Amino acid sequence: MIVTDEIIYAVDGLTMTAHLARPSGTGSWPAVLIGHDGIGLDDYQRGRADVLAEHGYIALAMDYHGGRTFFGDPQAMLARVMPLLSDRDRIHAIGRAALDVLLDVPGVDRGRLAALGYGAGGRIVLELAGAEVPFKAVAAIHPALPAADSEVWNGVGGAFLLCTGSEDPLCTPAQLMDFGSALQHAGVDWRVNVYGGAQHAFWADPNESGGSSTGGGAHAEATVPGVAHHALHSARAWQAVLDLFAEAFPSAGSERP
Repeated sequence: MIVTDEIIYAVDGLTMTAHLARPSGTGSWPAVLIGHDGIGLDDYQRGRADVLAEHGYIALAMDYHGGRTFFGDPQAMLARVMPLLSDRDRIHAIGRAALDVLLDVPGVDRGRLAALGYGAGGRIVLELAGAEVPFKAVAAIHPALPAADSEVWNGVGGAFLLCTGSEDPLCTPAQLMDFGSALQHAGVDWRVNVYGGAQHAFWADPNESGGSSTGGGAHAEATVPGVAHHALHSARAWQAVLDLFAEAFPSAGSERP
């Protein structure tokens, strides 16, 4: 059994509504901070938090758009996301505010932290890791990457999983390998998964412009070019995330009530 809740907090001049999922009962649990992609916090990331709670984690899916989603409105999304990605201070403030919310949840084991991010949310969690938040594991799915500067990552611990599709025009395999090379020079544990034929946001369930499911295999309207659902690789990428966290926290599953 799990328990879910909405957590309201303020940052970046907005009122955020995060989704919290945790195992029922009392205990000390590893914790995962989840960053949504540029579209906004939707049912997919909420569902990831719920599944992680079922596996014995406390998971918080942050909000960095003030409750808004941008299905079918790419210009508004870019107007929100692009200035954010160019401002590290804002990224850090948004990420740390969400992290503080997570750390305040009763039962969180502060010594067992992990992060999962998609797109711009991947950038947020990577920036937190580079700022020495002691994540034991970080999974970034087609992230907006920080600069590939090995000096930033010197002394950073934890294991990193970087995933993208072979046909993603926004986060290419070459970009991930360049970033991985910086991690390598810094002595960081890292791996890259490239999913053949997958495009950007390959994990996202096919939706209408308003965000509801199409009930089919393709989006009614792509938010940005190069976006397509790939059901097989979506499942594979999620399993890779679960495997990373299980490796970092081998006792998490045994702690389930």
